[in-house]
Amino acid sequence: MGATEHAAIADAATAHGVVVRGAGRVFDGRTVLADVDLTIAPGEFVALLGASGSGKSTLLRGIGGLDRGFTGRIDAPAAKAIVFQEHRLMPWLSVWRNVALGLRGGNIRERALTALDEVGLGAKSDAWPSTLSGGEAQRTALARGLVREPDLLLLDEPFGALDALTRLNAQRLVARLWETHRPATLLVTHDVEEAVLLADRALILRDGRIAEEIVVDLPRPRRVTDPEFVALRSRLLAGLGVGDGGPIRATTEDQEYTHV
Repeated sequence: MGATEHAAIADAATAHGVVVRGAGRVFDGRTVLADVDLTIAPGEFVALLGASGSGKSTLLRGIGGLDRGFTGRIDAPAAKAIVFQEHRLMPWLSVWRNVALGLRGGNIRERALTALDEVGLGAKSDAWPSTLSGGEAQRTALARGLVREPDLLLLDEPFGALDALTRLNAQRLVARLWETHRPATLLVTHDVEEAVLLADRALILRDGRIAEEIVVDLPRPRRVTDPEFVALRSRLLAGLGVGDGGPIRATTEDQEYTHV
């Protein structure tokens, strides 16, 4: 992407997107991130990949305002929501009250129920978190984020603790919710296929910087067995230094990525 195109995206991102320029983070004398430049346009879905310990979650926390120790410039919308790998539900609150936690204004219960309906959990609104499956708990966490109608959605490996089938369904749900609400979205993930399935762009974080950017210019819905998908997957794996990663997993369930 050329300098002119980068500048145009940066200008657009100042409204409801993200602009990071020259950002750095040091912990106990060790530089984790240095001179990071990143732009996410309004409504754009970006995936961030990198080796364990490369600083992916640190960068997400900085953009989310959870880490104030950064140097450089980080501009992000005030209206943002973060979904972590752990659902972080309050066990003493019902499902709908977890979703409504921190909401202000009128019709709080109605807004929470609407968000739960969107993630397919309207019937569980009065349940306790302890009665939910892992996938249901994570869907509740997504509802809690979306009920705030964020301009920026930050996803920190939200599917990492789920089994394969539940993870696939959660990916489909996130894709559908993103297409409906269109917040700028940053997904931190270790899963290369997940990045190609969901994102408009995939970024590789290496040596404290964004080392590589791959535009995922594929029509949705996406099929993991399409040659273009395979080629992008291989490019990402090569950028991560892990070769081609072996054959693509193709089953009846995951041959085609569709919205449900």
